[in-house]
Amino acid sequence: MIEKKTNIRDELISSVWQTSMLMGVLNVTPDSFSDGGLYADRTDALARARAMVEEGASILDIGGESTRPGSTPVSEADELNRTQQITLELFRASHTPLSIDTYKAKVAVQNADAGAVIINDISGMTYDPAMAAAVAKTGSIIVVTYNRGKTREDINLVDDMRAFFDAAYARADHAGIPKAHIWLDPGIGFAKTVAQNFQALRRLDVICDYGSPVLVGVSRKSFIGKTLNNEVDERLPGTLAAGLYALQNGASVLRVHDVRAHAEAIKIQQTIDQADV
Repeated sequence: MIEKKTNIRDELISSVWQTSMLMGVLNVTPDSFSDGGLYADRTDALARARAMVEEGASILDIGGESTRPGSTPVSEADELNRTQQITLELFRASHTPLSIDTYKAKVAVQNADAGAVIINDISGMTYDPAMAAAVAKTGSIIVVTYNRGKTREDINLVDDMRAFFDAAYARADHAGIPKAHIWLDPGIGFAKTVAQNFQALRRLDVICDYGSPVLVGVSRKSFIGKTLNNEVDERLPGTLAAGLYALQNGASVLRVHDVRAHAEAIKIQQTIDQADV
């Protein structure tokens, strides 16, 4: 198991620079903002995971707690009960890299032991003081999300983002996390105004300058709905536009619900880029 996990992780570290990747969202929760309850059943979750891989997902991101505004916090035990067995079964069944979407160190460690090679922490290793050590201990890739915890309209977003990531790299270095294991996420939808979400996308160059792979998650989020005045199930066009912009401006990975639509959009984008002129 250890050898298989190491091989999957190392192949991912190498390949993330070579092509655009899709991280398929697998929420095994009853209350996520977009698909809560759809895949809470184990059989449904496994079927959805297989379908997303067939549609073009290179990574599967397993989440056992909703982080939407106003959601109810989940205990470690409940989160583990929702995620760990799913992670183990998916790991045993395939070579697809698995990610655990959690800010709790214990949940991260036990899912890493079950086969996850990525810890996707929406707090950027700030909510749980044990998280950086957990990442180092498990040898996981860590997605560091820019999430300052509380929205402030008066900040200079670029300066604040740089300060956040500088602190994250220092924390990682102190814990012994190799830079090759760090991915960065602008944290669209987390502690930002609508305008700041667009600013973070517009200034992806600030994040790319760190030299780590950049993951962007805009799928069906409220900044799109507030801009277009539409509901969650109407946000695919806006999601595709924002996602393709991110890929064209340095992102390596998109975290998405609608895998097939994104795979097709990326194929057209790449075909245009490769066209003989």
